[in-house]
Amino acid sequence: QVQLVESGGGLVQAGGSLRLSCAASGTIFSINAMGWYRQAPGKQRELVATITGGGSINYADSVKGRFTISRDNAKNTGYLQMNSLKPEDTGVYYCNAYSTFYGKYYWGQGTQVTVSS
Repeated sequence: QVQLVESGGGLVQAGGSLRLSCAASGTIFSINAMGWYRQAPGKQRELVATITGGGSINYADSVKGRFTISRDNAKNTGYLQMNSLKPEDTGVYYCNAYSTFYGKYYWGQGTQVTVSS
């Protein structure tokens, strides 16, 4: 199995920055794509950014130019650098990874990001 643990969330003023981390453990050799999703209060979980094993990246339109997704395979860790944060970026951010060995997606427990105006 695969375990994911997010960290780096917190409270920040609008315009500020945060860097989220997602540490993977378990059958990590099987991880292909990784991604970040978020869920605001009363809303559905939505895609923020994804990165494949080959390095292809996709961003939600709302975060393009402000957020950067990356991964360090040597450290088994994924990152989400968030700059120019806006109050509408507030929510619980979840790390997601796809295991080719198990043929399923795994989720972390989430980390809260709150952006004050």
